[in-house]
Amino acid sequence: MSRPDIATLSVGDVIGSRTVTFDRAALVRYAGASGDLNPIHWNDKFAKSAGLPGVIAHGMLTMGSVVGLVEDWAGDPGAVVDYQTRFTKPVEVPNPGTALIEVVGTVGVVDAEAGTVRVDLAVTVDGAKVLGRTQVLVRL
Repeated sequence: MSRPDIATLSVGDVIGSRTVTFDRAALVRYAGASGDLNPIHWNDKFAKSAGLPGVIAHGMLTMGSVVGLVEDWAGDPGAVVDYQTRFTKPVEVPNPGTALIEVVGTVGVVDAEAGTVRVDLAVTVDGAKVLGRTQVLVRL
């Protein structure tokens, strides 16, 4: 995949969008891989007793999945030099069913001298923001 040409980028350019899907099986796989076995990620009764609407996705799973839009656009996951976000709302994962996470990437800053671009991600579920101030710095 070719890399974007920094000389052609402008603030406000949309780099792309995608939908990330989570089901309960994905949460179980992530729990096993990450070692985060907190029952709020797999047990409805426990999650509700903790004041949640139901089982929720791991925040790091959500964060790690949505940055794929930028990695694919940049043509190299190693191009990402900084990534930050704030968790603003849990992603509830129904059973049965899936949570659909919508991601839109927009160029926020172009620093041609440094050879970097900051991409701002809008991350929502059913129109509600689940990650806030999600910014990815990419070296092109």
